[in-house]
Amino acid sequence: MIDLYTASTPNGWKASVTLEEIDMPYTVHPISLSKGEQKTPEFLRINPNGRIPAIIDRANSDFAVFESGAIMIYLAEKSGKLLPRDDKKKSRVIQWLMFQMGGVGPMMGQANVFYRYFPEQIQPAIDRYQNEGRRLFEVLESQLRGREYLCDEYSIADIANWCWVRIHEWSGVNIAGLDNLQAWIARMEARPACQRGIVVPEPLVLDAGVLDMAKKILTK
Repeated sequence: MIDLYTASTPNGWKASVTLEEIDMPYTVHPISLSKGEQKTPEFLRINPNGRIPAIIDRANSDFAVFESGAIMIYLAEKSGKLLPRDDKKKSRVIQWLMFQMGGVGPMMGQANVFYRYFPEQIQPAIDRYQNEGRRLFEVLESQLRGREYLCDEYSIADIANWCWVRIHEWSGVNIAGLDNLQAWIARMEARPACQRGIVVPEPLVLDAGVLDMAKKILTK
């Protein structure tokens, strides 16, 4: 049994969608970011960095794993799903997972901050992160040419990138003309496990309430 500590964010979805795709039983422990529950001593014992998601594998001596990408690799290897066994194929999947973790996630996260949450409109910063987000999307577009999924076989690389790309409108990143990317987004959205995973621990509605909460977290 896996204990999942999470909130409704792209990084949180990466863990819950993975768990849904591998059909592994798990118990959800919602973490309220607005209340600062990710900074409590209890949670910091699981993740010293005070970020979601995190898991505890009760079947493996209560082993704790933090960092969304590390969680995905751990679960994929534990289940034997979503990560090829062949060394080269496995490396390609991990490369595209790292692409999300080192590029898509951070750039879209900063686009969110400057486009949505920051009290001042600093246009050069907004342009920088939205333009870099678009550039990264164009890299995905090229990789998806002639492929249904990023590494041919469906994998954790697809889950990780999709969980961020799907909120591109909130980040103000345009996907016009990226036909391969748009088709891939539609394929991902049609997967039942993806649909289940993105409502854990609750559905996220990107509206004024989320905006207010994010601004409060940003100023803490």
